Amino acid sequence: MSKFIQPSINIQSFHCPNCGVFSQHTWSNEIYCIYIYERADGGRERANYNLNDYATAKCSHCNGFSIWKSQLMVYPSTGNIEMANSDLPEDIQNDYNEAKNIVNISPRGAAALLRLAIQKLCKHLGEKGDNINEDIKNLVKKGLPQTMQQALDSVRVIGNNAVHPGKIDLNDKIEIACALFGFINIICEVLITQPKKIKEYYENNIPEEIRINIEKRDNS
Repeated sequence: MSKFIQPSINIQSFHCPNCGVFSQHTWSNEIYCIYIYERADGGRERANYNLNDYATAKCSHCNGFSIWKSQLMVYPSTGNIEMANSDLPEDIQNDYNEAKNIVNISPRGAAALLRLAIQKLCKHLGEKGDNINEDIKNLVKKGLPQTMQQALDSVRVIGNNAVHPGKIDLNDKIEIACALFGFINIICEVLITQPKKIKEYYENNIPEEIRINIEKRDNS
């Protein structure tokens, strides 16, 4: 999994907020707007003006634009969050994307959705989903890095100060929500995507006769 490079004002390459591809962006500080309005007599007027405090970045891959005011991206509103791992189950992707849509206006609501998504992900990976502390402990035994326990503890998913999945925590800030997005994708990458890639390589590149012999050996 490649590192997500968050969009930031005036850097040349980052993950595009429109297509999700890591690409080069062209910046411009000249934004011209055309405004057409109706007069009281029914006629129409056209006015031109510049947005002096804004900038745009154009993606070299999809030709999509992001719009920035000062240091902040104002369009698209979800552009500072990495795309959901496509190997996530559909219902978890839906939770992820709903959280992505609201994170800039309600970080606490987004974090609540993401904690619920982590609980669902644990159940999808074969855990009970009743006690996330136990679920994560068991997932570590299955290959999840042990440091993920510490990371999830730091954002109150597990540990003594854990927030119940789906509940609003008034102390949540956007930094916590952003971390939760990343943790969901990491768990998926380690326990779903990587095993899937290995299985596909094994099935596509190892002749069937050899695979049968390997399975007989492993089962003996």
